Amino acid sequence: MALDTSYIGRTYPASPVYEVSRAKIREFAEAIGDDNPLHTDPAAAQAAGYPDVVAPPTFLTIINLAAINIVITDPELGLDYGRMVHGDQRFTYTRQVHAGDQLRAVVHIDDIMYRAGNDFINLRADIWDASDQIVVVTRAQLVVREAVKPEEVPA
Repeated sequence: MALDTSYIGRTYPASPVYEVSRAKIREFAEAIGDDNPLHTDPAAAQAAGYPDVVAPPTFLTIINLAAINIVITDPELGLDYGRMVHGDQRFTYTRQVHAGDQLRAVVHIDDIMYRAGNDFINLRADIWDASDQIVVVTRAQLVVREAVKPEEVPA
C-alpha cells in the first residue's frame, strides 16, 4: 500500500537535546576503528584549532536515527517498519561537531514516491546547536518494500 503523499512537506517536532561528550565520541570512534587523535585527545584537537575533541563524520548517525524514528513510528503515516530498508544517507556539514555541543534535530518529509510496488520516502533532518545554528543537514531515503502476497510465498 502506498504511503500518503499528503505527508510531503510535513515537519516533526524537534528531537530531545543530545549532549555530545568526549566519552561518546571516543566510544563511537573506537566502535568504527577510527584512531584519529582528534577524536580522543583534547590537546590534539585544540592544537588543530578545535575547542574540544571532534566527532567522526558519521557520529551524527546516532542523532539522525533517533530523529528518523519519530517519523517511522508515526502511526498516522502507516509505515511498516518490518518492510523498511535504508536506501541512502548523506551529511552536509557547516562545521565540525565537538564535545560540548548540545544538538537537536528537526525532521522533514521532503518527498514520498511509489515505484515498482515500493514506497520511497525522502527525509531531511536539520541538526541545530544550542545557538540555533544548523550544524549538519542529513538526507536519508527509506524504502518500504511491497508486501509479499501469500500466494507468492515459496512452499
